[in-house]
Amino acid sequence: MGMTMTQKVLAAHAGLDEVKAGQLIMAELDLVLGNDVTSPVAINEFNKAGFDSVFDTQKVTMVMDHFTPNKDIKSAENAKQCRDFCSGYCIRHFYDVGDMGIEHALLPEKGLVAPGDCVIGADSHTCTYGALGAFSTGVGSTDMCAGMATGKAWFKVPSAIKFNITGELPKYSSAKDVILHIIGMIGVDGALYKSMEFSGDGLKNLTMEDRLCIANMAIEAGAKNGIFAVDDVTRAYCAGRVDREFTVFEADADAEYDAVYDIDLGEIKPTVAFPHLPENARTFDDMPEVKIDQVVIGSCTNGRIEDIRAAAEILKDRHIAQNVRCIVIPATQAVYLQAMKEGLLEIFINAGCAVSTPTCGPCLGGHMGILAKGERAVATTNRNFVGRMGHPESEVYLASPYVAAASAVTGRISQPQDLVDEV
Repeated sequence: MGMTMTQKVLAAHAGLDEVKAGQLIMAELDLVLGNDVTSPVAINEFNKAGFDSVFDTQKVTMVMDHFTPNKDIKSAENAKQCRDFCSGYCIRHFYDVGDMGIEHALLPEKGLVAPGDCVIGADSHTCTYGALGAFSTGVGSTDMCAGMATGKAWFKVPSAIKFNITGELPKYSSAKDVILHIIGMIGVDGALYKSMEFSGDGLKNLTMEDRLCIANMAIEAGAKNGIFAVDDVTRAYCAGRVDREFTVFEADADAEYDAVYDIDLGEIKPTVAFPHLPENARTFDDMPEVKIDQVVIGSCTNGRIEDIRAAAEILKDRHIAQNVRCIVIPATQAVYLQAMKEGLLEIFINAGCAVSTPTCGPCLGGHMGILAKGERAVATTNRNFVGRMGHPESEVYLASPYVAAASAVTGRISQPQDLVDEV
């Protein structure tokens, strides 16, 4: 029996001709990632174990993004610990305030991940890099510690689910709607410890930003990783970013999958995940009126330039509703600068929005937009668990930048078509 994309990547990094689902392997790592929340724990363990060097100063990276700019003394101390560690061990890829971004938007942008790579990160949304045809997965801080020291990690080889993508997205439907549709279909445990593998003729109609969004939320279906077949879109994205040779792995024709799903992009409608799970997906064919207090447009899921443009398209020459707060967070400094050059920040400010420096901020209930008891937010983030963005009796509704921006204008969950029809 043949191997899936993920199994081929893992076999190559384990130095094996083949691997099978359920097999335990030790794999060589191309990149080890931590942030300002998870790295301090790994650093403490690193010191406790008596390690005196990292395996490769070019292949360890830390990004200060969760509580930055620092919101309190503890977050400042965490960032300082990371800063001192990276300085002391001459770690090349350390990103701090002013030169940072939300980690899972920043690392692909910087060219630190390439097709065929094997990546671990002490953050669950490390699965984002599968958009580039890499195997990437989230791990705990102790695994991050071991990875920094040895350049290796243990894995149980996952089985896989295949998603055959066809068609093209309609106007105002987006990659966020695709992944919410899929999670609504298979559930938050529908891909538990499996690889979600995306291929098919329709991939050519998905940009790299689309793929990064979809792969980012693979973990919300319980997946070990998400991974996209490498094509011309991937190669074009890597050109000028990735400065090293890389290997493209393709699934064998006789690869075994636990399930195969056909996804026609042309049938995807604007979708909203209701509290308190990403699987609670609804389209506007079945949408009650839900008044909102806040909108957040950003995160590692939807803070890239295409997302910012989509929100600006809806908000141009419009103003957000009274008593609604709208916070726009470009995912990286490069996205922020591009948005400024295109006049998008002016659109947001004229619409009554607040524009923030890159940060994870409100996504995890950190800062820059915490919800009070009883408040509701539409967010382009990836999780809407109880208390995710603040008070345990607040509510988060997950949506695309199009839907989030339209909702900010109307003060209730709305689709862009509602505004177009009003005109």
